[in-house]
Amino acid sequence: MSGSLALAPVSPFRLGLRRFRHHRSGLLGLALVVLFLVMAIGAPLLAPYSPVATDWDAIRLAPSLAHLMGTDEIGRDELSRVIWGAQASLAAGVVSVILAAAIGVPAGLVAGFTGGWTDSVLSRIVDAMLAIPFLILAIALAAFLGPNLRNAMIAIGISTAPVFMRVSRAATLDTMTMDFIEAARAVGNPPWRTAVRHIVPNITAPVLVQSTLSIATAIIAEASLSFLGLGEQPPQASWGSMLNAAQQFLTQAPWLAIFPGLAIFLVVLGFNLLGDGLRDVLDTRRRA
Repeated sequence: MSGSLALAPVSPFRLGLRRFRHHRSGLLGLALVVLFLVMAIGAPLLAPYSPVATDWDAIRLAPSLAHLMGTDEIGRDELSRVIWGAQASLAAGVVSVILAAAIGVPAGLVAGFTGGWTDSVLSRIVDAMLAIPFLILAIALAAFLGPNLRNAMIAIGISTAPVFMRVSRAATLDTMTMDFIEAARAVGNPPWRTAVRHIVPNITAPVLVQSTLSIATAIIAEASLSFLGLGEQPPQASWGSMLNAAQQFLTQAPWLAIFPGLAIFLVVLGFNLLGDGLRDVLDTRRRA
């Protein structure tokens, strides 16, 4: 009895979790992501000042005990704006990737599973979208929809969807070569049941890895759109708009650019390291 319990199979999730615990760069990425998530969620409690409150007697003050990251061109506390800016950046990253996955994953699953003209049409549409540089497409869509954070998230999500379509299509085609798919068809499972019960669980891992990496790209895109005035609008805090305002004072007040730029660098680094760690843990070919 005890021998049978000792040989009981361990779930793939637990095996992946055990491997991830020993992945140093992945753990570092997870720590950075958690840090910025806590910063974004706890912004009302963590920020020492209001992110929009001005103080005309404290214009462009250097970092000090009163203002750890200094103040900006109209006396707003830089630390408070960096903390609140995490909300816009993480929201843009997560929401736009969810939208991209909601569009791209079903399209890729249908294209890979059905094949034929459906696959050809969807693949040509994706090829046409990927022929346009990602950021150029996002800027064009954001300019067309209007300058605000919601439209920026929609623009980034639509621009990212082709990547998810390709990833899910490739994973679907790979999964369909497996013996258990033939077995599922042989016992009379209808196509929709085969797709939902046998293909979708097996394409989850690459989609999850792509989602983590795409969040980093989406955060950079949101900062770029805000820098151009197409994302979060003043006076609301956004790392991209903070960099836009800071470019006029790079010599007089370099901290205005250093701290939001450092925040973007660290959160993007965190998601990239986390994505690489998940890929190493979940990709069976890499472990083989």
